[in-house]
Amino acid sequence: MANNIETCTVKEFRQTLLWPVQLITDASQGKIQRPWDILKNISDTPWREIEDDFSMAAQCLSELRYQEFVTFMPYAQRFLYGEGKHGKEAGGYGESPIHIFTRNDVTQVRITLTHDTAPILLKVAHIELYFFYDIDIAFLALEVTGKDIQLKHAMDTLYRLGRTYPNYWEESGDAGHCAKSIEWLDSNNQVLSSSDYQDKTRYLAFVKDNHVPCVSLHWEFLMRPLVQHYSSQVGEIRYREIEYQRMPLMGYFAFESITELTRGDLIRLGLVTQPWDSNSLPFTEDFLADFEKKYCYDRYWDNQKIDPWSTTRIMCTGQNFVVVGSQQHRVFTNNKTGIKNNYQNQYFLLFLIAHFQKAALLMLSDRMVQAISRLNLESEQSIKSFRQNIRNVMGVFLRFTHRYWFESISDQAVSKDLFNMMHKQLGTADLFEKTRRRIMDMAEYLEGEEIKRQADTVVRLTVVTIFGLIGTMTSGILGMNIFDFTQISTSSKLLYFMGIFIPVSALTFYTVIKSRRLSLFLDALSNENAGLKYKLSKLKKVWFGKVED
Repeated sequence: MANNIETCTVKEFRQTLLWPVQLITDASQGKIQRPWDILKNISDTPWREIEDDFSMAAQCLSELRYQEFVTFMPYAQRFLYGEGKHGKEAGGYGESPIHIFTRNDVTQVRITLTHDTAPILLKVAHIELYFFYDIDIAFLALEVTGKDIQLKHAMDTLYRLGRTYPNYWEESGDAGHCAKSIEWLDSNNQVLSSSDYQDKTRYLAFVKDNHVPCVSLHWEFLMRPLVQHYSSQVGEIRYREIEYQRMPLMGYFAFESITELTRGDLIRLGLVTQPWDSNSLPFTEDFLADFEKKYCYDRYWDNQKIDPWSTTRIMCTGQNFVVVGSQQHRVFTNNKTGIKNNYQNQYFLLFLIAHFQKAALLMLSDRMVQAISRLNLESEQSIKSFRQNIRNVMGVFLRFTHRYWFESISDQAVSKDLFNMMHKQLGTADLFEKTRRRIMDMAEYLEGEEIKRQADTVVRLTVVTIFGLIGTMTSGILGMNIFDFTQISTSSKLLYFMGIFIPVSALTFYTVIKSRRLSLFLDALSNENAGLKYKLSKLKKVWFGKVED
């Protein structure tokens, strides 16, 4: 059999990249950050906020947007689209917590995969930047499209395009797993920015100085005016990577005939591996024995491929979401109700929500690690900052749980099944439980510390009260007319008052200072089984010796 990847052509190719980054904010302030407001106020930026269909002045919603809307459950609808005017007026959910920006200066991408391949020109369908209310996470979304592309090149593009930095360098100097060159082009085919994967010195020096990976220049360009946190660039919105260097991706492959693809081709597409001989497998047969069961959603797939209706396979590994099918049947290519439309709308939102939830939980875990790392038990200010940071994280997690966390977002069969697959393969539910337990552990620790401080305060007040009782009784005796102070002058009365007030105050403050030691002495004094020697030793420690914990 001929090598299919050399002869097979992808009639329509789409790749959607989703890059989650953590926004760096001052968590100690406990305020909700609004990076979208900062971005809107920057004049020299290509980013412009998208006016949602729901807020536009048109009389009716578009039918495609309506189909997308009704896919989701009511709580997911409120998350994605907010509430209508009646809900806002009633003090309900209000606007959608998602703020989306887009740019139109980059219209094409020219990618040179390897030394021996000619550059491939792909159209940039859209570039978007997503912000979420109360969650310090942003997503860069990029979709590129092409037609009549050799399967080998489409597979290699899927594999190489979404790399933020190289894993290693070949002996030739080429960056491992990355494209030879990636260039963003404008509508006049002018290069706006290009990759610098071969600049090994830049990447090595950045990691040495900052202990974090360095983002390639062409991705830095797309994110501006957002700047990498540890870079020397000046910017009000700073970010750092929160996941692996290969971005989560979606792929759409429309073929003239799906029968040309072998099992090896399908597995390579589903797992997003490098192209190779179609008659081979990317890994061992034992490793791939449950590939179809674990990663394939075959509601529209028949292995016999007799009917064009049953030639659509959806493959989901959590990190990847790839759809392949035949353009001969409208169930796949129809722009209104087909898989293509769902891929661009419903499936994209499923993918976005699943990865948003994972990124948000990773961000919260990272903030807890930062709080603990900065804790200095010898510094009272550090301890106070630690308590405040942990309380802020607890507040964000509580709001995240009630606003953004749901394990099912649709009752439509396909959307429901696909979201469940994403959740399971990303391990989001387990991550949620682990994060919740860690935060609860922190809450218990803070509660225990608070109880301990309150107990210490009660002990001190009790000791002061006991020893103050002596002074109270003494003053009571003085008020029994044993001494007649009514006949003396006012100045003499004031002198007597100060003569009692000053030593009593000094004794009270001194008692507070020694309250912990005195409490131990009182415990010993009240112990009927303890001997006189033991009680005297505790009395001696009020002034001498080390205080006991």
